[in-house]
Amino acid sequence: MKLRVVVLGAGFGGLELSTLLSEALGEQLDLTLLDRNDSFFFGFSKLDVMFGKKAPNEVRLYYRNITKPGVQFRQEAITAIDPETRHVTTDKGTYKADVLVIALGADYDQAATPGLVEGGNEFYSFAGVERLREALPAFSKGHAIVGVTSSPFKCPPAPSEAALLLHDYLSSRGLRNDCQISLVIPFSNPIPPSPATSQALIAAFSERGINFVPHHLVRALDPARRVAILDDNSEMPYDLFLGVPKHQAPKVVAESGLTVDGWIPVDPKTLKTRFQNVYAVGDVTSMGMPKAGVFAESAARTVAAEIIAEVRGSEETAAYRGAGSCYVEFGEELVGRVDVEFLPGPPTGSFMEPSLELAAEKQGFGSTRRTRWFGL
Repeated sequence: MKLRVVVLGAGFGGLELSTLLSEALGEQLDLTLLDRNDSFFFGFSKLDVMFGKKAPNEVRLYYRNITKPGVQFRQEAITAIDPETRHVTTDKGTYKADVLVIALGADYDQAATPGLVEGGNEFYSFAGVERLREALPAFSKGHAIVGVTSSPFKCPPAPSEAALLLHDYLSSRGLRNDCQISLVIPFSNPIPPSPATSQALIAAFSERGINFVPHHLVRALDPARRVAILDDNSEMPYDLFLGVPKHQAPKVVAESGLTVDGWIPVDPKTLKTRFQNVYAVGDVTSMGMPKAGVFAESAARTVAAEIIAEVRGSEETAAYRGAGSCYVEFGEELVGRVDVEFLPGPPTGSFMEPSLELAAEKQGFGSTRRTRWFGL
């Protein structure tokens, strides 16, 4: 009898889990991978699209290319999740799972920040960067603010990368002297687990004349006056606002009874939820580590090992360690890398200085996963 696995979400976590289970179980597996979208894109590719380095279609990887033993992809919108019975309802049907894995990531709520929809831009959704791709050429002078509106948020380096790449973009157009750039984040340092990475980023901001504003969130925008209002009620005038919108668990997850305080709690060693044979990985959990694809991917490896061990009656598997490597764009085609581990014990991080070699390594990171997940 085949093991029926239903995976909700085809991001880093869902794709890695489906691949590993297919490789290990093959025809013993009946895995349905559900996602409302028709394609995947790496988070870092959004910056390439936003700044005109790549066209949107160049970075999309279509799920129709997935051909793995025991795996079926279905483009469907999930409308209900019953974790007690492991039943999932979509806009096209229902599914019953022996093992259910929630990998739906985080959704964005632009409306949670007053004025953001009317007077700003967000650069975390694909639609947002496509709009900015068209809007940025019209910005030629004034104050640009890259601002975080809520925490937690995906990919903590991304706001710093956006500020540095905006500097490059304006410099290439001969406009940098006519523009100010400010970065507003809620942390004391850009990458709290890695002081060395943070110091390198702060030095890069200083060299490029980017105003770094730590310990603050952007609470609201006043489009009429063109000012950003921070969480201490101070104000910053702006001509262009690039915002990180509020993140939240998808509505269908919040309505399922899986969440506590907005996110899904899991056993930090196994990624199991409090419901039998229901796991959660990635941004939708309350693991207390960065919401980033590499952590969803490593969590998926732990879940895959748990499922495979259960099928084979194997011994206990290794506990999840919350480890991952993040590539950080420093501009001027240079990329750094931070290697972090969150479990067990306090977070630790090491830093590799930005280089062209790491830029090539980052490209290899994407190529490897394109091949593994999509066969491209």
